Amino acid sequence: MNNYKQFSIYILFHENLNIFKAKILFPMNKLCTLLCVFLCFNALSIAQNSPIQGEIVKDYGKFYAVEDTDIKTDTTSEFKVIFDITKSSEDKSVPNKYIATAARFLNMHANEGMNKTQLKVAMTIHGGAWQDVLNNETYKEKYGVNNPNFDLINQLTKAGVDIIICGQTAGVRGITHENANPNVKFALSAMTALLQYQNNGYTFLKL
Repeated sequence: MNNYKQFSIYILFHENLNIFKAKILFPMNKLCTLLCVFLCFNALSIAQNSPIQGEIVKDYGKFYAVEDTDIKTDTTSEFKVIFDITKSSEDKSVPNKYIATAARFLNMHANEGMNKTQLKVAMTIHGGAWQDVLNNETYKEKYGVNNPNFDLINQLTKAGVDIIICGQTAGVRGITHENANPNVKFALSAMTALLQYQNNGYTFLKL
């Protein structure tokens, strides 16, 4: 008998400041069915829209799977890209999302079936992003926290990414091999590195 008890659901909404009320009556068995359908649909929707953690750079660069793309990913190609980064996080305790783009690039293409050897990635760092290449000690002296990009840069380097600091920016900001992340490479300038990498077949992407 309990299965046929009626439950009242009130729905309140307003339109142009007028208040309306609707009362809907459900038998308990139908209500349970509706709730189950709703919960299953909601769980599926959340799963489909959840970011995926990648396999190459495991702690950074989450991405979304995209079904039925119109521009198909050519998984037989070699992708060579050099990112140019001149901006940093306003919150100095948060990793630079532009540097993390390299992790997302690697992870999402690996998820499509590309081998890590097909993905060649580099980045030049200069301008307003200069502090992101500092070691933890120097960064903490300036901002009071460890460099949130230190581990990110280390993991990107382990994945084969070249992290390059502009030598001219380094000169202005007092960055040396002694106070920089040891995985950062120094170039004469960002312009020099960008030209040489593009001459070697890398595509330039400004972030």
